[in-house]
Amino acid sequence: MEDMKVDVDEALLRQKQQGLSPGVIVLIVVTAVLLFFVVGNYFLFSYYQKIAPPRKKKPVSKKKLVKEKRKQGINMSGEA
Repeated sequence: MEDMKVDVDEALLRQKQQGLSPGVIVLIVVTAVLLFFVVGNYFLFSYYQKIAPPRKKKPVSKKKLVKEKRKQGINMSGEA
């Protein structure tokens, strides 16, 4: 029983001396980069929403205007 406790203590000591495994380091780096990207995009988006002028509406074409007026029953000037 005493030998098992010594073996476990030695294994834990060796694990502490090795530090983080390469897989954990890669996972931490990828997570940090992804988090930085998402947070940066959020702040840029909110900043742009504050400073950007409002979007202009597309001009309505003459054909659509005529079609809408005909639906409402209004004759356009110059039409028979």
